[in-house]
Amino acid sequence: MSQHFLLSAKARTLSLSAVLRMTDQEAETAFMGIRWQATEGRPVCAHCGCETVYECRKPNGAPRWRCKECGMDFSITTGTLFAWHKLPLRCYLAAIAIFCNEVKGKAALALSRDLGVQYKTAFVLAHKLREAMASEMKGQMVGGTGRTVEIDGGYFGGYVKPANHRENRRDRRLAKNQNGKRQVVVVMREREGRTLPAVFKSESAALGFITSRVAKGTEIVADEAGGWNDLQARYAMQRIDHQEAYSLNGVYTNGAEEFFSRMRRAELGHHHHIAGPYLIRYAQESAWREDHRRVDNGRQVQNMMALAMASRPSVDWCGYWQRAQR
Repeated sequence: MSQHFLLSAKARTLSLSAVLRMTDQEAETAFMGIRWQATEGRPVCAHCGCETVYECRKPNGAPRWRCKECGMDFSITTGTLFAWHKLPLRCYLAAIAIFCNEVKGKAALALSRDLGVQYKTAFVLAHKLREAMASEMKGQMVGGTGRTVEIDGGYFGGYVKPANHRENRRDRRLAKNQNGKRQVVVVMREREGRTLPAVFKSESAALGFITSRVAKGTEIVADEAGGWNDLQARYAMQRIDHQEAYSLNGVYTNGAEEFFSRMRRAELGHHHHIAGPYLIRYAQESAWREDHRRVDNGRQVQNMMALAMASRPSVDWCGYWQRAQR
């Protein structure tokens, strides 16, 4: 029996202890090498792109440079997802390593304990990392001629607690007895390819998104749900009735089912509740982990650093708690 990838030595190319032993200068150098890879780590103005800059670092402050062309000051994180950061970059590097080392997900409460920061800080930081993961899926297409894409939906949120006495209980499957908060995560998973999730109120509402992200010539495999019927007019389709079998004559949606299996485990074992306006970010995180689960943790950390450095400042999370207080 072959050994699972996560149990092999190939999966472990970066240890958390090595990150924690790094000095602030070493962490700063690592981020500089990722952000300014084209100039081999030499700073480039974040405002005008000029390479003629000089250091204007304050005493006991973070690295800072001033551009001779536009006269603007900038730092390693200026214009990135970590702009206006207050923690040392070594702390952010440790957070990325901790976040990537988790197979199913990392709870904000556990991250706050690991880093020694407030829950609010860890909550926003974790969501910024999910936003970086989501940036990799922007405009992504799946499928193509000769390719197969599995489509499935899973419902999250909207839990209605049953009444105590049996005579007061109602059928919670009926729309009139629900609270309207239940949403469906629709996943498009290309076999031996990428995973693309989205969130809708129902499976049938996802058809427009599916047709815009699944390339022509793709063969789609879906279950017996009636929400997928209209896709047969645009794509070659195969259907599997899960009431009869999960796999029959080579027709199956096991790849999509695996995605939901891991996402459910993340919900139950780590986060406990992932619905509401943040559901799409948790789904995108699960998709990123699904696509990179056979990539060693060292490269995962480098990929996350590159995504964070390439992303613009977060619109959703910059000043999140202050805006909520107002």
